[in-house]
Amino acid sequence: MLVKYWMSKDIISVAPGDSMKHAMDMIKKHRIHQLPVMSDGQLKGFLTDGDLKRASASDATTLDVYELIYLLDKIRVADIMSHPVTTVPIDYTVEETAEILLKKRISAMPVIAADNHVEGIITQSDLFRALVALTGLQDRGLHIALLLEDRPGSIMEVANTVRQAGGKMASILTSYKRSPEGYRRVYFRVYKIDRGAADAMLGQIGRMGQLLYIVDHRDNVRKIFSE
Repeated sequence: MLVKYWMSKDIISVAPGDSMKHAMDMIKKHRIHQLPVMSDGQLKGFLTDGDLKRASASDATTLDVYELIYLLDKIRVADIMSHPVTTVPIDYTVEETAEILLKKRISAMPVIAADNHVEGIITQSDLFRALVALTGLQDRGLHIALLLEDRPGSIMEVANTVRQAGGKMASILTSYKRSPEGYRRVYFRVYKIDRGAADAMLGQIGRMGQLLYIVDHRDNVRKIFSE
Protein backbone atom coordinates (compact mmCIF):
# COMPACT_ATOMS: atom_id res chain seq x y z
CA MET A 1 0.00 0.00 0.00
CA LEU A 2 1.69 3.15 -1.23
CA VAL A 3 1.41 6.42 0.63
CA LYS A 4 0.19 8.23 -2.50
CA TYR A 5 -3.15 6.42 -2.27
CA TRP A 6 -3.78 7.55 1.33
CA MET A 7 -2.36 11.07 1.49
CA SER A 8 -4.54 14.20 1.44
CA LYS A 9 -4.17 15.70 -2.04
CA ASP A 10 -6.00 18.95 -1.35
CA ILE A 11 -2.99 21.02 -0.31
CA ILE A 12 -3.64 24.22 1.64
CA SER A 13 -0.44 26.24 2.00
CA VAL A 14 0.93 29.58 3.18
CA ALA A 15 3.92 31.68 2.11
CA PRO A 16 6.95 32.55 4.27
CA GLY A 17 5.94 36.20 4.27
CA ASP A 18 2.37 35.58 5.40
CA SER A 19 1.44 36.69 8.89
CA MET A 20 0.98 34.33 11.79
CA LYS A 21 -2.63 35.53 12.05
CA HIS A 22 -3.25 34.55 8.42
CA ALA A 23 -1.84 31.06 9.07
CA MET A 24 -4.08 30.67 12.13
CA ASP A 25 -7.09 31.79 10.11
CA MET A 26 -6.27 29.22 7.39
CA ILE A 27 -5.99 26.38 9.89
CA LYS A 28 -9.29 27.33 11.49
CA LYS A 29 -11.12 27.89 8.19
CA HIS A 30 -10.08 24.57 6.62
CA ARG A 31 -10.14 22.57 9.88
CA ILE A 32 -6.62 21.27 9.44
CA HIS A 33 -3.62 21.00 11.75
CA GLN A 34 -0.67 21.74 9.49
CA LEU A 35 0.35 23.92 6.54
CA PRO A 36 3.19 23.53 4.05
CA VAL A 37 5.05 26.80 3.58
CA MET A 38 5.53 27.35 -0.17
CA SER A 39 7.34 29.94 -2.30
CA ASP A 40 7.50 29.82 -6.11
CA GLY A 41 6.25 26.24 -6.00
CA GLN A 42 9.04 25.11 -3.67
CA LEU A 43 8.66 23.76 -0.15
CA LYS A 44 10.31 26.17 2.30
CA GLY A 45 9.01 24.93 5.62
CA PHE A 46 6.18 23.29 7.55
CA LEU A 47 3.87 24.88 10.07
CA THR A 48 1.61 23.08 12.55
CA ASP A 49 -1.03 24.32 14.94
CA GLY A 50 1.41 23.36 17.69
CA ASP A 51 4.01 25.76 16.26
CA LEU A 52 1.41 28.52 16.26
CA LYS A 53 0.36 27.85 19.85
CA ARG A 54 3.95 27.81 21.07
CA ALA A 55 4.75 31.03 19.24
CA SER A 56 1.90 32.94 20.89
CA ALA A 57 1.68 31.28 24.31
CA SER A 58 4.40 33.26 26.10
CA ASP A 59 2.94 36.68 25.27
CA ALA A 60 -0.78 35.95 25.11
CA THR A 61 -1.40 36.14 28.85
CA THR A 62 0.11 39.61 29.23
CA LEU A 63 -1.48 41.33 26.22
CA ASP A 64 -4.90 42.81 25.72
CA VAL A 65 -6.86 41.73 22.63
CA TYR A 66 -5.69 44.62 20.45
CA GLU A 67 -2.03 44.05 21.31
CA LEU A 68 -2.41 40.34 20.64
CA ILE A 69 -3.96 40.94 17.21
CA TYR A 70 -1.08 43.33 16.42
CA LEU A 71 1.47 40.73 17.52
CA LEU A 72 -0.09 37.97 15.42
CA ASP A 73 -0.15 40.29 12.41
CA LYS A 74 3.48 41.28 12.89
CA ILE A 75 5.04 37.81 13.21
CA ARG A 76 5.83 36.19 9.86
CA VAL A 77 5.36 32.51 9.05
CA ALA A 78 9.10 32.30 8.22
CA ASP A 79 9.87 33.21 11.85
CA ILE A 80 8.07 30.23 13.37
CA MET A 81 7.94 27.49 10.69
CA SER A 82 9.89 24.24 10.99
CA HIS A 83 12.87 23.96 8.64
CA PRO A 84 14.33 21.81 7.18
CA VAL A 85 11.17 19.78 6.59
CA THR A 86 10.84 16.04 7.11
CA THR A 87 9.25 14.64 3.94
CA VAL A 88 8.39 11.24 2.48
CA PRO A 89 8.73 10.15 -1.18
CA ILE A 90 5.48 9.44 -3.00
CA ASP A 91 6.51 5.84 -3.74
CA TYR A 92 7.01 4.91 -0.06
CA THR A 93 4.72 2.39 1.57
CA VAL A 94 2.43 3.28 4.46
CA GLU A 95 4.62 1.17 6.77
CA GLU A 96 7.75 3.13 5.84
CA THR A 97 5.81 6.35 6.28
CA ALA A 98 4.56 5.33 9.73
CA GLU A 99 8.13 4.46 10.74
CA ILE A 100 9.32 7.97 9.82
CA LEU A 101 6.50 9.62 11.78
CA LEU A 102 7.34 7.47 14.81
CA LYS A 103 11.08 8.12 14.65
CA LYS A 104 10.67 11.85 14.17
CA ARG A 105 7.80 12.07 16.68
CA ILE A 106 5.69 14.12 14.31
CA SER A 107 2.04 13.83 13.29
CA ALA A 108 2.22 14.79 9.60
CA MET A 109 4.60 15.52 6.73
CA PRO A 110 4.54 16.49 3.05
CA VAL A 111 4.65 13.80 0.36
CA ILE A 112 7.21 14.65 -2.33
CA ALA A 113 7.52 13.57 -5.98
CA ALA A 114 10.84 12.91 -7.72
CA ASP A 115 11.07 16.54 -8.88
CA ASN A 116 10.65 17.71 -5.25
CA HIS A 117 7.10 18.86 -5.97
CA VAL A 118 4.67 18.57 -3.05
CA GLU A 119 2.01 16.03 -4.01
CA GLY A 120 0.10 15.87 -0.75
CA ILE A 121 0.17 15.66 3.03
CA ILE A 122 0.16 12.43 5.01
CA THR A 123 -1.08 12.47 8.61
CA GLN A 124 -1.49 9.97 11.41
CA SER A 125 -5.23 9.96 10.71
CA ASP A 126 -4.57 8.98 7.08
CA LEU A 127 -2.45 6.06 8.29
CA PHE A 128 -5.21 5.00 10.69
CA ARG A 129 -7.62 4.94 7.72
CA ALA A 130 -5.16 2.77 5.81
CA LEU A 131 -4.87 0.38 8.76
CA VAL A 132 -8.65 -0.01 9.03
CA ALA A 133 -8.91 -0.68 5.29
CA LEU A 134 -5.97 -3.09 5.28
CA THR A 135 -7.39 -5.22 8.08
CA GLY A 136 -10.93 -5.27 6.68
CA LEU A 137 -12.41 -4.05 9.96
CA GLN A 138 -15.16 -2.18 8.11
CA ASP A 139 -16.60 -5.52 6.93
CA ARG A 140 -17.48 -6.37 10.56
CA GLY A 141 -16.47 -10.00 10.22
CA LEU A 142 -14.45 -12.40 12.38
CA HIS A 143 -10.88 -11.77 13.50
CA ILE A 144 -9.19 -15.12 14.15
CA ALA A 145 -5.70 -15.35 15.67
CA LEU A 146 -3.81 -18.63 15.43
CA LEU A 147 -0.42 -19.99 16.33
CA LEU A 148 0.40 -22.05 13.23
CA GLU A 149 3.24 -24.35 12.35
CA ASP A 150 5.63 -22.53 10.02
CA ARG A 151 5.49 -24.89 7.06
CA PRO A 152 4.37 -24.61 3.42
CA GLY A 153 0.60 -24.79 3.06
CA SER A 154 -0.40 -24.21 6.70
CA ILE A 155 -2.01 -20.83 5.96
CA MET A 156 -3.67 -22.13 2.79
CA GLU A 157 -5.31 -24.95 4.75
CA VAL A 158 -7.01 -22.43 7.02
CA ALA A 159 -8.00 -20.19 4.10
CA ASN A 160 -9.54 -23.16 2.26
CA THR A 161 -11.53 -24.08 5.37
CA VAL A 162 -12.91 -20.54 5.50
CA ARG A 163 -13.91 -20.69 1.83
CA GLN A 164 -15.57 -24.09 2.25
CA ALA A 165 -17.67 -22.57 5.04
CA GLY A 166 -18.80 -19.81 2.66
CA GLY A 167 -16.60 -17.08 4.07
CA LYS A 168 -14.20 -14.71 2.34
CA MET A 169 -10.79 -13.48 3.42
CA ALA A 170 -10.48 -9.74 4.03
CA SER A 171 -6.83 -9.96 5.05
CA ILE A 172 -4.13 -12.28 6.38
CA LEU A 173 -1.29 -10.92 8.50
CA THR A 174 1.55 -12.95 9.99
CA SER A 175 4.26 -12.35 12.56
CA TYR A 176 7.11 -14.34 14.10
CA LYS A 177 7.21 -12.13 17.18
CA ARG A 178 6.33 -13.88 20.45
CA SER A 179 6.22 -17.22 18.58
CA PRO A 180 8.24 -20.33 19.48
CA GLU A 181 10.75 -21.69 16.99
CA GLY A 182 9.02 -23.34 14.04
CA TYR A 183 5.75 -21.44 14.51
CA ARG A 184 4.24 -18.07 13.62
CA ARG A 185 1.20 -16.07 14.62
CA VAL A 186 -1.36 -15.64 11.85
CA TYR A 187 -4.26 -13.20 11.94
CA PHE A 188 -7.21 -13.91 9.63
CA ARG A 189 -9.97 -11.38 8.97
CA VAL A 190 -12.99 -13.27 7.63
CA TYR A 191 -16.26 -11.79 6.39
CA LYS A 192 -19.55 -12.94 4.84
CA ILE A 193 -19.50 -15.95 7.11
CA ASP A 194 -22.82 -17.40 8.25
CA ARG A 195 -22.66 -17.30 12.05
CA GLY A 196 -24.52 -20.60 12.10
CA ALA A 197 -21.59 -22.23 10.28
CA ALA A 198 -18.92 -20.37 12.24
CA ASP A 199 -18.63 -22.80 15.17
CA ALA A 200 -18.02 -25.81 12.92
CA MET A 201 -15.47 -23.82 10.89
CA LEU A 202 -13.65 -22.67 14.04
CA GLY A 203 -13.60 -26.25 15.32
CA GLN A 204 -11.81 -27.35 12.14
CA ILE A 205 -9.39 -24.43 12.29
CA GLY A 206 -8.66 -25.14 15.95
CA ARG A 207 -7.33 -28.56 14.95
CA MET A 208 -4.90 -26.96 12.50
CA GLY A 209 -3.21 -24.75 15.07
CA GLN A 210 -3.58 -23.18 18.49
CA LEU A 211 -6.42 -20.67 18.68
CA LEU A 212 -5.24 -17.51 20.42
CA TYR A 213 -8.39 -15.43 20.24
CA ILE A 214 -11.54 -14.80 18.20
CA VAL A 215 -13.28 -11.44 17.86
CA ASP A 216 -16.68 -11.10 16.20
CA HIS A 217 -16.76 -7.45 15.16
CA ARG A 218 -20.41 -7.63 14.12
CA ASP A 219 -21.76 -8.91 17.43
CA ASN A 220 -18.89 -7.61 19.59
CA VAL A 221 -18.14 -11.07 20.99
CA ARG A 222 -14.57 -11.76 22.16
CA LYS A 223 -13.05 -15.06 23.18
CA ILE A 224 -9.47 -15.04 24.42
CA PHE A 225 -7.84 -18.48 24.66
CA SER A 226 -4.13 -17.77 24.94
CA GLU A 227 -2.12 -14.60 24.44
